[in-house]
Amino acid sequence: MFTFLLKNERAALSRMARLAGVIGLALSLAGGAIAQSVGAPAKVRYEEVVRSVLYLPMYVALNQGYFKDVGLEVGLKTSQGTDKGMAALLSGSADIVLIGPEASIYVANSDSPVKPKIFSGLTATDGFFLMSREKPAAAFEWNQLKGKKVMAFRPGSNPDIFLETAMRKKGVDPKKDLKLMNNIGPAARTGAWMAGQSDYAIFLEPEATMLEKSGKGYIVASIGRVVGPVDYTVFTATDAYLSRNPGVASAWVEAIVRAQKHVATAPVADLAKQAAAFFPGMEAGELMTAIERYRAIGLWKTNPTVERSAMETLQDMLVATGMLGADKRVKYEQLVVTDFTSKAQR
Repeated sequence: MFTFLLKNERAALSRMARLAGVIGLALSLAGGAIAQSVGAPAKVRYEEVVRSVLYLPMYVALNQGYFKDVGLEVGLKTSQGTDKGMAALLSGSADIVLIGPEASIYVANSDSPVKPKIFSGLTATDGFFLMSREKPAAAFEWNQLKGKKVMAFRPGSNPDIFLETAMRKKGVDPKKDLKLMNNIGPAARTGAWMAGQSDYAIFLEPEATMLEKSGKGYIVASIGRVVGPVDYTVFTATDAYLSRNPGVASAWVEAIVRAQKHVATAPVADLAKQAAAFFPGMEAGELMTAIERYRAIGLWKTNPTVERSAMETLQDMLVATGMLGADKRVKYEQLVVTDFTSKAQR
C-alpha cells in the first residue's frame, strides 16, 4: 500500500506511524479478524519478517497442525523487512506479525494512535552468523574486522543493533574501526555478497549453511552467542486487535508453546522433515546442520514470555547505538502484554 524509501529503521517506523495516525486505526478496525461462526476456524493474517530457520518453531506449528488444533486458520506471508512488517500491522493488512521488538519501541515513541503490543516471544537471541569471505587460517579475532567492510542491515534494525553490540563487547568500535554497509535490502544481500561486496557479512540460516557449502563464505562467529539472551523476534499485534480477539491470542500462544516444547526435544532429523516444505531449495542434511547450529547457541525460547529484563537490555543497546534517546525509554507495560503467555503456562 505504501512504498517506504527511508534512510534508517527508526525514521521508517516513525513515518509509518504518522501515516497510521491518519488512516491506520480505521484500516485496523476494518481489517481485523471478524468473529467466526460457531465451530468455524478464526482466520489470522500472519506475516514473518523473512523466511529463515530462525523461525523453526513457527514452521513446526504450521506443519504439524498445532494452529488448526486450537481453532485457527493461519495465512502466511513474508514481509522482507521489519519496516514492511510493521507497516502491514499499522495499516491493518496483517493481524499478527513476527518482527523485532525494537519496532514497537520506535512506534511507542511516535504519535501513532495505533499501538503495537508484544504478546509472545519466539527467539531468545540473535540468529545471525558473522561470515568471512576468506577461509580463516586461525581462530577468528574480532579485531580482524578493523579496516574492513562489513555488510549489515538498516541502521536501527535489530540485526544492526545486535551486531554493533557484539562488536563493542569485543573491543571494536563499529563507528570508527570499520565500514558498515547498511544500504542493501534483505532480498538482495546474498546476491551482493556473491558479487564480491564487503569483506564480512552477517547471514541467517539457511543462507549461512548454503554459502559455506558452496565455498562462498565461512562462519567465524555467532552474534547471539556474544550478545547473550535478549529477545530477538516477537509476535506482535495492535492493542485494538488483542482487545477484540483475546481468544485468538490465547490460542496462538498455546500453539507456539506446544511447538517450543517439541523443538526443544525432538530429533533434528524429524524437525528437518517438518520444516522442509518451507525451504524447498535445501537438502535435508543442510537443514539439519542449520538446526543443529541454532540449537547449539540456545536460539529458541522455551518460555514464551518476553521478560522485563530483556526489554530493558534491548533499550540499553538502542541507547548505546544512538537509535534511542535516554529520555525516550518506553515502559515495559507499554510494550508487552503477558496475559496470554501467563495463561498458556498455567
